[in-house]
Amino acid sequence: MVTKASIIGDVLDQYPETAQFFFEIGMHCLGCPSARGESIEAACLVHATDADALIKKINDFIAAK
Repeated sequence: MVTKASIIGDVLDQYPETAQFFFEIGMHCLGCPSARGESIEAACLVHATDADALIKKINDFIAAK
């Protein structure tokens, strides 16, 4: 299960298909080291996005696989 504290790089390594959800919030720099080392919560703060909504999308997607 992905949480707000989950590190983006870890999520992408395990579930590369979830990159689409990060792109949706305007996070297009998924390959840069600082983005990959950031928590989902921190990224959402920077991109003015609801972390809970993003987490739900990601977890729903993973559960449907």
